[in-house]
Amino acid sequence: MDARATTEGLRMPRGWIRDVSPGQWLIDSVLGAVFALASLAWRGLYGDMSPAWFFLVVASMVAALMLSRVSPPLALAVAWGGAILQMLAGLQPTFANTAIFVVLFATAAYGTRAVYWAGFASAFVGAFTIVAYLYGVAWTSPDVPGLLWDRLTAGVLMFVAALFALLLSWTLGALYRSVVRAREGRLAQRHAEERAAAEEERGRIARDMHDVVAHSLAVVIAQADGARYAAASDPDAATAALGTISQTARAALSDVRLLLTQLRHGQFGSGGEAEGPQPTLADLEGLYAQVRAAGVDLRVDVDPAPPGTPPASAQLAVYRILQEALTNALRHGDGGPVDVALAWLPDRVELMVRNGVRPDARPSEPGGHGLIGMRERAQLVGGRLDAGADAGVFTVRAVLPVERRSA
Repeated sequence: MDARATTEGLRMPRGWIRDVSPGQWLIDSVLGAVFALASLAWRGLYGDMSPAWFFLVVASMVAALMLSRVSPPLALAVAWGGAILQMLAGLQPTFANTAIFVVLFATAAYGTRAVYWAGFASAFVGAFTIVAYLYGVAWTSPDVPGLLWDRLTAGVLMFVAALFALLLSWTLGALYRSVVRAREGRLAQRHAEERAAAEEERGRIARDMHDVVAHSLAVVIAQADGARYAAASDPDAATAALGTISQTARAALSDVRLLLTQLRHGQFGSGGEAEGPQPTLADLEGLYAQVRAAGVDLRVDVDPAPPGTPPASAQLAVYRILQEALTNALRHGDGGPVDVALAWLPDRVELMVRNGVRPDARPSEPGGHGLIGMRERAQLVGGRLDAGADAGVFTVRAVLPVERRSA
């Protein structure tokens, strides 16, 4: 027989085994050992119990307790097996029987849908079994009607009390299950919102690149036409036009390679039209003026200055990141100065925005779309961005690569 087939045949049914960490296994083992000692100590109160049957029942209940987290259905089956052995041996209730409360909690908290309802049904069957086992002989004894009625009333009260205790354990497990699922739902919703924010940012970048590439191709076409007409009469003009074509084509190729190839969607849809001229470094002064007009003490330091004309993708990323960082400073700032530092190095640009934050502000909240957008901007040009608050000061740092251009 094939070894793989043998393994498949021994595999537990789906949903019977849960993944638990080594730490959880250790906790369950320690609790099982303590529970076993307590159960054995209980036997001293009932010396007439048969040792063999008693130890077998205790072992069953301890096993059910330790299995409750890793396999609720198996724990429920083992607990029922121990209870049946206890009734066959005629043993009195012991401390070990309290393991059923943990098992019922586990069926509701961790079990599959079938195990969930099996635990619910076990609460009713267990309550009836307790009463039938303890009062079965009394109900059938030939007593006077009044005494029989008293015993019947006591049995009903015991059934209600047992059912309440068992259902309480199951209900607590069901509430825990609901809390865990609600928490998982909130986490999934937050991840979905983050993905939606990232997709929205990619859409904005796609519209930006639509204009960048269209503008570059228009320049190439215009320069090529001019070079063709000037080739015979003005060779120097033709040479200059060819140089412009070369530089523009390299810029467009760099933009496409760094941005468009990293976008995960090939169709921009009807919303791909540009909403206006794309911002460049020349537009930063207008952005600074808007922030200063809002009453912010904005301090800008550019050292060193950009050597030549940086790629359009880098200019767009710098502008958008600064725009969002300054917007956050307006929204969450404490009214103090805002420092902006730009360093245009030969192979990269380093950007930093620093401002004080109000004590009640949360500019670095995990679900914030602005921070997600800034990080997405940096990552899509091959850079990185870090943002966070320290001692009441919020700092945004970004490092974006800048490809060298040749004339």
